[in-house]
Amino acid sequence: MKTNFLRDKAHWVWRETLAVHLRAPETRIASSLSPIEIFVALYYDDVLRFDAINPLSPERDRCIISKGHGSICMYPILADLGFFPKDELEKVCMAGGILGGIPDPVIPGYETVNGSLGHGLGVSAGMALGLKTRRADQQVFVVCGDGELHEGACWEAIMFAAQHGLDNLNLIIDNNHIAMLGYTDDIVSHGCFSERLGSFGWSTYEVDGHNISDVCATLHSMKATRDGKPKVMIANTLKGHGVPGLENQPLSHIINPKPEVIDNLLESLM
Repeated sequence: MKTNFLRDKAHWVWRETLAVHLRAPETRIASSLSPIEIFVALYYDDVLRFDAINPLSPERDRCIISKGHGSICMYPILADLGFFPKDELEKVCMAGGILGGIPDPVIPGYETVNGSLGHGLGVSAGMALGLKTRRADQQVFVVCGDGELHEGACWEAIMFAAQHGLDNLNLIIDNNHIAMLGYTDDIVSHGCFSERLGSFGWSTYEVDGHNISDVCATLHSMKATRDGKPKVMIANTLKGHGVPGLENQPLSHIINPKPEVIDNLLESLM
């Protein structure tokens, strides 16, 4: 029954994300459709410890959304959980609203500024080291895009985390295979993420990022494992997931579906 609930919730978030984009077409829709199951697993399957009333509670696990532009799907999740009023969803990218095209910490539930890519993993490694030094049991989760991992700063953080045995650090790669202007393998190939990150001293897991059961099981396993190694889940996803003409298209990052396409999708699912 929990699996059915999570699948239904993921589909609801997918619809709500399309509706937000219809009202605010400056949002990055393709990037925000690939990690939906990741965020649903984190926030609805008791992976993260959080307090919607007190988002900066010291008891919280830290969730760093490094690919901020690709997390518009987080807006309905945070509103649904009570981080901010649901009527904010009607004001995305509008004067007087708190929800922008690129999220930042003015939004309850966001820890960091996420405009410039490549920094979230380094910040997360620093947080994890601080928590470990204090012998705190909170963990750090960071969601990055595969295109973002072209940035050299990410690999500095990967080496740093392994050297310092940050087994309270959990990296989630939204591996949708497409960067801003094409397929990542045609720009700078990562090769096999599992082999490469394993060679850097990380414990690696690989899943179908749209299979909510596998995503949840893997995240719980990662959180329970404290063996002196940082952990990474490579979630293989589709950019623009579920939208005809957008899904898995090499330029989907900068393409907006026509409003009538979104209208038809939403009407067909009512």
